[in-house]
Amino acid sequence: MISRRDALIVSAATAAAVSSCVPATAAAQPALPAAAGAQMKLSLTVNGQAHSLQLDTRTTLLDALREHLHLTGTKKGCDHGQCGACTVIADGRRINACLSLAVMHDGGQVTTIEGLGTPQRMHPLQVAFVKHDGYQCGYCTPGQICSAVAVIDEVKRGIPSHVSADINARPLLSAEELRERLSGNICRCGAYSNIVDAIIEVAGSRA
Repeated sequence: MISRRDALIVSAATAAAVSSCVPATAAAQPALPAAAGAQMKLSLTVNGQAHSLQLDTRTTLLDALREHLHLTGTKKGCDHGQCGACTVIADGRRINACLSLAVMHDGGQVTTIEGLGTPQRMHPLQVAFVKHDGYQCGYCTPGQICSAVAVIDEVKRGIPSHVSADINARPLLSAEELRERLSGNICRCGAYSNIVDAIIEVAGSRA
């Protein structure tokens, strides 16, 4: 009977023999570069200005805005659609720009925080956020404000949420409604109550 010690010696010798048979060129093969994606021409109207772009079809709308159009107000947070920092308004609907490919918006209209207001001429929601201290670090604020603009429009159009008491009636723009509708926008500083106060001041108690 072969001993455990002899078995280990045989297996080590076998492994060494096999490795010596592998050609040096095969062992030294460099890693293959990532395949280049297909390029596509597209047009986007961003904040009222037309842009023509040629992008890799895998480019997200977020990266197109930040890296190609240099509109860095839209923030990259989690990059997984979970924090809302990248919220923009695309063709009238708020979306997470990190989860949407730029080519999906060819010919579309996109509004970012830069298109809502400027330091010289602020949007009413921007003014209210400052007044009510609706931000601390400010990283989530562009997404919060873009989302809030869309939320006010949703309520005006009578679109209900999960907490709407009557889906056939125009919902109240209450704190409960706002917390539900803005639940996808995370504020790690915890300024939620101030954010709600700012939105209610701008929109009124009923939209």
